[in-house]
Amino acid sequence: MKKKLLNETFGSYIRSLRIKNEIGQRELAKKIGLAASYLNDIEKNKRAAPKNDIIKKLSLILKVDLDLLNDLAGISKKTLPPDILDYIEKNPEIISLLRSAKNNKLKSSEFEKIEETINKSKTKCLIVAAGLGSRLKGHTEHNPKCMLDFGGKTLLQRQLSSYKENGIEDISLIRGYKKNKIKYKGIKYFDNNDYKDNNILNSIFYGEEVINGNIIISYSDILFEPFVVKRALESDHDISVIVDIDWRDYYIDRKDHPLSEAENVIFNSNNEVVKIGKIASDKEEVHGEFIGMIKLNHRGCEIFKQNFHRVKKHFWNKPFQRAKIFQKAYLTDMIQELVDIGIKVHCVIIERGWKEIDTVEDYRKALIEFKR
Repeated sequence: MKKKLLNETFGSYIRSLRIKNEIGQRELAKKIGLAASYLNDIEKNKRAAPKNDIIKKLSLILKVDLDLLNDLAGISKKTLPPDILDYIEKNPEIISLLRSAKNNKLKSSEFEKIEETINKSKTKCLIVAAGLGSRLKGHTEHNPKCMLDFGGKTLLQRQLSSYKENGIEDISLIRGYKKNKIKYKGIKYFDNNDYKDNNILNSIFYGEEVINGNIIISYSDILFEPFVVKRALESDHDISVIVDIDWRDYYIDRKDHPLSEAENVIFNSNNEVVKIGKIASDKEEVHGEFIGMIKLNHRGCEIFKQNFHRVKKHFWNKPFQRAKIFQKAYLTDMIQELVDIGIKVHCVIIERGWKEIDTVEDYRKALIEFKR
């Protein structure tokens, strides 16, 4: 637990966060489904921390790490964090593992290595491959663009290789256009049959059931080297976007996909997104390009899902961020929305190592490189 919270109680911490977020006690009580008097007692440390489902709601509303709240809740109840107790009860075999750790006197550095290994090995990926790929013209007349050939392997096979080289085996994919042409074994498929009338953001949520834990979500039309996935895995932030800061040369002589269509990023000194999307780079200083890959941890997934459903409810058939209607929104529109409401989105910085295959011109240039 962070040192600055060692002397904090669950109740006082909730109160300080509520005030920081400018939420009244009655308002917060209503949102989490408690009586205002009950919440008041919690804040004054007259009651122990509430049940797990309430703690989860507090984490999302007050924008605080769920693990931290569970730690404080455990202290409040003078026991282990409630999420850990619940897990042990459901998985009693974990006791044997804990006893082995005790008997072998594992050091904190050894625990950290085990934790890092587990997080990386259990990270999933969700690939969005539902689009028409109309800008590739005849090349996608019979196949979705993720099935384009690059040196004897499809674009999708090359993506899968980069993921598997980093130990990611749990892979899901959103299909749409020519969906029956994508049928590799070992992939969990979700079908977006409304792909003609929606865009990347809404397409992602056909696979909502796998958006939990640690997950990388990526576009299907990008070629990337394994180190790009490695960099994403190294981020322990709730929400991380992969940003190339050496991006401008990609647009030299790129006529069919000009600079004005790049999904650019402006970030601050802490590498946190300030602006993202199709930013007018001739008017503002752009720092990098979003490559079409985002990594979420367990809390990031909950933030992402909760806010998607919030804006879907309010903006369906209405303009949303840069999109004319919500159904046509890009992933960058959702990221900008999160930033606008005060959620930190971290930039994982890379320099090259990827390519977008959006047009016939992009495809032909990439093929030349594969023949060298």
